[in-house]
Amino acid sequence: MGYGYGGLLLLVLAAGLPPTAFGWMAHFRPSKLRLPMGNSTQVQLFLGNVAPSTLQQPDRFVFRLQSLNEGLARVPEENATIPLSLFDPQTRDWSGPIVIEAHFLGLTNVTVRLHDLRLNTSELPTNWSNDSQLEVTVQRPNRVLDHIFLGSIIVLMSLLYINFGAALNLEVLRGLVTRPIGPCIGLVMQLVGMPLLSYALGVFIFPQSPAMQLGLFFTGISPSGGASNTWAAVLGGNIHLSVLMTTVGNVAAFATIPLWTFTLGQLIFERAGMEVPYRKIATYCAGLIVPLIIGLVIQKRSSRLTRVLVRLLKPISATLLLIIIVFAIITNYYLFYLFSWQIAVAGLALPSLGYIFAWLASKLLHQNAADALTIAIEVGIQNTGIAIFLLLGALGSPVGDITTVVPVAVAVMTPLPLLGIYVYNRCCRHKISEGSAGEAERIV
Repeated sequence: MGYGYGGLLLLVLAAGLPPTAFGWMAHFRPSKLRLPMGNSTQVQLFLGNVAPSTLQQPDRFVFRLQSLNEGLARVPEENATIPLSLFDPQTRDWSGPIVIEAHFLGLTNVTVRLHDLRLNTSELPTNWSNDSQLEVTVQRPNRVLDHIFLGSIIVLMSLLYINFGAALNLEVLRGLVTRPIGPCIGLVMQLVGMPLLSYALGVFIFPQSPAMQLGLFFTGISPSGGASNTWAAVLGGNIHLSVLMTTVGNVAAFATIPLWTFTLGQLIFERAGMEVPYRKIATYCAGLIVPLIIGLVIQKRSSRLTRVLVRLLKPISATLLLIIIVFAIITNYYLFYLFSWQIAVAGLALPSLGYIFAWLASKLLHQNAADALTIAIEVGIQNTGIAIFLLLGALGSPVGDITTVVPVAVAVMTPLPLLGIYVYNRCCRHKISEGSAGEAERIV
């Protein structure tokens, strides 16, 4: 039953098929590639079983490699074309290195096609297999700058919370615990209101993008961030109330994050399983409490050092905010390429509506100006670091990296309303008194 190669070729031609339909093949080694953004590497490509009639027309046929999304990864132009003159005429195959350049986060495929320059057509390998295309995953690079940023924030946050501990008035703090109206308002708005708000905004702003809905939702279920204490100090809020709400909120997150993940989160996730970062939250809480204890010890042991730390509280707070904003933009600059009007609106809407609703709830329940401002700050500022951690753990790279554009947008947009309040206060020389009326003296 063997026709031989010549007989088979005659049958193919008699059937009206082009010579390229003879069954050429392509194999990438490896067939899946993970590459940090901005890097390049080589993979091996094997092309074989090319029809002799094709090899005899090198001016008509040529092999070309192409990425489905060249904005993510591409083959350099000088490496993207493989002329037939490079093929072995005896074995009718070729193998060699192909350079892949990674440009931006995402997932794309690199394919090789046989182009007919005369007919202006092309075809994929007719003898297809799982490794006939290269799957390229472009990931976030592991940079020294990221470690410097993280280390500087840890040092500055530790110093800031030592200052908070030195400035705390334990009598005022005890009064807040025994009369917890303000903390309860803030915690209900933070742990219940913000998850519901983030879910509703996600569905409304990203109706066709469950991944972006997830990014906004996990930002909303995250506890308040340490920047809330900083802003409370800068704007003249009630620092005692701010620290208490931040501490309790982060501890409560052990229960509320899995609760929201497996309730409303189920409506966004197609799969139910997700590991809650208990260690991450525990580390954050410890990192919050330990410097506070150090500050309290300083307050008890050295009144002179305490006065110095209290005077430095606002300058250190302002410096920390500036460093966080500037470094966040520098280290995550590439995410701004993903910014759209929807992401910008979501990033501004979540904290802004959180501020507004929390402030209105506080005023309706007769909280004074300083406490209402503090509650609004605590509710509106989310710990976007935990949100990013959740997204990366749930989705992996690069999808998780791309989805983190939402909490990054929230982090960038969150200070804008507060900066407006700060400028207004400075220009109008308006100061909001701190602490509950008749409860305590000002500490800043």
